[in-house]
Amino acid sequence: MEIWIPLISEYGFPVMVTLYLLYRLERKLDHVIEALQLLRETIPSANSVSYSKHHIK
Repeated sequence: MEIWIPLISEYGFPVMVTLYLLYRLERKLDHVIEALQLLRETIPSANSVSYSKHHIK
């Protein structure tokens, strides 16, 4: 926390709030990317199961 005070006094409060929000946004985007990668791995296996169920006679 002590690192924030000199940065705020040097760069200003709005800049520090912007940097903090960008940092939080980056972490959330990392989670979204991980979820999309997992979904991309999961969908082909789900499609192959669905496809085989509908075409078995």
